[in-house]
Amino acid sequence: MSSQDAGSPGVRRLPGRILLAAVATAALLLGSIQSAVGALLIALVLGLLLRNLGLFRPAVRPGVQRATKPLLRLGIVVMGLQLAVPEILALGVPVLVLIGATVLIGFVFTHWFARRIGMSPAASVLYAAGFSICGASAVAGAQSVVNAEDEEVASAVAMVTLYGTAALLALPLVSGMLGLTQEQGGVWIGLTVHEVAQVVAAGGLVGAAALATAAVVKLGRVVLLAPVLTFSALYWRRAARDRGVGDRGARDADAGSAPNVPLVPLFVLGFLAMVAVRSVVPLPAGFLDAASLTATWLLAGAMFGLGVGIDLKDLAKTGGRGAVVGGVSTAVMGVGTLAAVLLVV
Repeated sequence: MSSQDAGSPGVRRLPGRILLAAVATAALLLGSIQSAVGALLIALVLGLLLRNLGLFRPAVRPGVQRATKPLLRLGIVVMGLQLAVPEILALGVPVLVLIGATVLIGFVFTHWFARRIGMSPAASVLYAAGFSICGASAVAGAQSVVNAEDEEVASAVAMVTLYGTAALLALPLVSGMLGLTQEQGGVWIGLTVHEVAQVVAAGGLVGAAALATAAVVKLGRVVLLAPVLTFSALYWRRAARDRGVGDRGARDADAGSAPNVPLVPLFVLGFLAMVAVRSVVPLPAGFLDAASLTATWLLAGAMFGLGVGIDLKDLAKTGGRGAVVGGVSTAVMGVGTLAAVLLVV
């Protein structure tokens, strides 16, 4: 290899890409062992450890930094293959209305409350998306739209995982104490628990019928990721114009300009295209399983890339407010959806 080849951007980025692929694979394997703490949080924590223990070397930085955002967006696109619209429509109108209301009210309330206690506009969108839709995956998608700080992303992922795990343990217990039917328990879990894997685990603790119902209800929430991200992009453009410049854009753009956030992000269109393919094309189960693993691997790689950019001292500054927002949002959604399920299902 010539010295010119060795200095090319592709060669300089290779060590970082290899490290990122290895960490994403390790996180995927570790996440498959249990369902409470998923691969995305594991990858994020590994990135945090490498950065804050001084083990993240300059030689791997270009490859990791360059790959993080493309992996994140591609992971959201591939995630669309998990969603089949006919399966969601089969839940019936009352449950579909509950799904839409849960996402809408959960997003608006969490965003309002986060802003009320002093969170930044970007962090408020991250928490609102994560707690109302699908946990860490929604946080990752929202990050691409609002350009939040890495520390804000890490805080949102950690809190949505923490409170999702608490809900995983609490909801099956409360469901049994209240004497909910399998259908009622499944709908409640699908409406309330944050991560898809946590929903599967919680539903399984109630019963096979509850598991099947909870999984489809949860996917009904996930399919609303696209309109929520589109709304977030519109909100961010308008907020940037009102402020003259966005939070991060203030450091990257001239005064008076707005961040270049597209009206409908391209990766959101890709996500919708994959949902359409999954809904109309009969795909083998093995292919769908592989697509699910691929989406998780891509998002885990992106989370690792975010993790290595975070100083724990900066992360600690956002932890207190994040814990309050996460706890209040989870409690309000849990109580509200339980009341709705008892009335409707």
